[in-house]
Amino acid sequence: MLRLTRGTRIAFGIVVAIVLLFMYVPLFLVIINSFNIAPIASWPITGFTLDWWVRAFQNEALWTAVTNSAIVAAGAMVIALVLGTLAAFALQRYDFFGKHTVNLLIVLPIALPGVVTGVAFSNSFNNVLEPAGIQVGYFGMIIAHATFCIVMVFNNVFARLRRMNPSMQEASMDLGASLWQTFRLVTFPQFRTAFVAGGLLAFALSFDEIVVTIFTAPAGVETLPLWMFNQMARPNEATQVNVIATVLILLSFIPVYVSQRLTRAEEEER
Repeated sequence: MLRLTRGTRIAFGIVVAIVLLFMYVPLFLVIINSFNIAPIASWPITGFTLDWWVRAFQNEALWTAVTNSAIVAAGAMVIALVLGTLAAFALQRYDFFGKHTVNLLIVLPIALPGVVTGVAFSNSFNNVLEPAGIQVGYFGMIIAHATFCIVMVFNNVFARLRRMNPSMQEASMDLGASLWQTFRLVTFPQFRTAFVAGGLLAFALSFDEIVVTIFTAPAGVETLPLWMFNQMARPNEATQVNVIATVLILLSFIPVYVSQRLTRAEEEER
């Protein structure tokens, strides 16, 4: 076991403290500025008010953007859960020609720059589908988000399937259980936490995506990231962005908490 000297431990502690400050001080400033009486973000704070919170929650355009983001993220998550899980089962359970190529093609979208994905889908929608009379509209944005969300589900489920013991499914079938019963009672519980974690990651990734959304959003449709981006160009409205950012910071604790609870429950079962 590696033992560090007292000086080394102190040095590492200082580095960790600096990194944590670098990560969390900007978030703290966002939260504080959401209560800033000034119409623009500033420091030091001269006064506090809840006026920006009231204005934000009364902003109809904001709620429309939140609804759009939730719908798109939910749609992308559902597609990712289905296709990502099926792809993980196919690549883990079967050997076939081109298996490694398929694996690469599934993972590739998450490695591509968002601007490349956005331009590709924009060209496909505007130059190929629309001239053919196919209007993708809102659904096109969901499809574009689902392409990189699939990777989140695929990676989580595939990693879990590789650690599962196939003999349990075989024993279930030998005892007379149907394919659906075996999946529901034996297989799914074993990768359920990875399935849920992948879904949460997919939802979060889609919810805050902006680059691909810029290229694929139909005219007049704003998601929450687009709304925040546009508001930042209006200095007198930018404080409302701090309000929404504060809410998102608080909400981000939910998937982390759920993920930790699921992981802890799985470890207890073992």
